[in-house]
Amino acid sequence: MAEQALTCWCCGASLAGVPLPIGRREECPACAASLHACRQCIHFDPKVNKSCREPVADEVVEKEAGNFCDYFQPRSGLAKGGDPEAASARARLARAFGGGPGMPGGGTPPGGAVRAGGAAPAGGAAPAAGAAPAGGARPGSVPGGIKGSVGGADEAKRKLDELFGKKK
Repeated sequence: MAEQALTCWCCGASLAGVPLPIGRREECPACAASLHACRQCIHFDPKVNKSCREPVADEVVEKEAGNFCDYFQPRSGLAKGGDPEAASARARLARAFGGGPGMPGGGTPPGGAVRAGGAAPAGGAAPAAGAAPAGGARPGSVPGGIKGSVGGADEAKRKLDELFGKKK
């Protein structure tokens, strides 16, 4: 299998013109993000202690800033935003829940509700300009239009179980 080209952890731009080894002050030519940073390293893993799989490396607090880590090795195959596994999981969640404003996939949150200041829910008439909903927010609702009822939680649990499988 051919080795993948280096790409920036932040913007996904090709780093073909960047000299190796990557120096501590090296920046992405496209977005100026630090390249000698934990997010660009093969040892970076947010699921482990200190987000680093190298057991003897000193902890680096700012994972996106340039650092002096002697164990740094650039990671290839990064997509925009960093971890391809996390991007895949976000995409699956967006498909399962239909996305929402500010969420990957865009669209409307489950139930057709929208955030304050947005359009009317699907199938409902828009209130007159400047008019507030009668009695404020709907009972049992949470700001942002997410249902706070037990039925909404059950539906979310069912969708997560379908997506990731039940724990045994």
